[in-house]
Amino acid sequence: MFEAKKVKGIIFDYGGTIDSNGMHWAEVIWMAYETLEIPVNKETFRQAYVYGERTLGKNPIIQPHHTFLDMLLLKSELQIQWLQEQGHLSSHTLPAFLPARIADWCYAYAQKAINAARPLLEHLAKEYPLVLVSNFYGNIESVLKDFQLEHLFVSIVESAVVGIRKPDPAIFALGVKELALPAENILVIGDSHDKDIIPAQTIGCQTVWLKSIGWSDYKGDETADVIISDFTELNHFFPIRE
Repeated sequence: MFEAKKVKGIIFDYGGTIDSNGMHWAEVIWMAYETLEIPVNKETFRQAYVYGERTLGKNPIIQPHHTFLDMLLLKSELQIQWLQEQGHLSSHTLPAFLPARIADWCYAYAQKAINAARPLLEHLAKEYPLVLVSNFYGNIESVLKDFQLEHLFVSIVESAVVGIRKPDPAIFALGVKELALPAENILVIGDSHDKDIIPAQTIGCQTVWLKSIGWSDYKGDETADVIISDFTELNHFFPIRE
């Protein structure tokens, strides 16, 4: 049972939570593919997406100075490269600037989601210490600065820096340590039930699941202390005072 009065600090996930309103980023990028009428089916796109993510995970392609737009361009280039190499797209019929168009579309999507979340984030940052716990590539600080969010968090726990990735509860334990509060007084807010909610519950934190379209279908028995479908619904529990 959610007890708002017990909350003394908040841990936020970043990617998929703050920057896409709960939507898995594969789904966001797929929307860009559909909008730009890139002639591949969704299953083929998902294979390209997985290839890109695994490549970025194995190689230091994304550097600390890279902004979110930089990162989106690198991801898009890897995906299009794989699609061409596998014969799903022809390099002769596609414009060379296609990865940039995908990146621009996705960046605009993120900017809109972040602008919608910003008033609540700023409100919460005045009321509670906020810590960011994220699976990211080592450039989360550059991304936050790009979107003017860096001042909202008292600390950042980034997987590429600490060497621990979600769903390992240990990465959330680091977030708890940064807040220097009992786990029962910490609220974890994230979009992934498997990677955010379950590990946070494991160490005794309260949880809010921002539920939207994930990578896989849900089983139907997923639980959290609170389930919302839009970031702004947090205002019901932590109302912004006029």
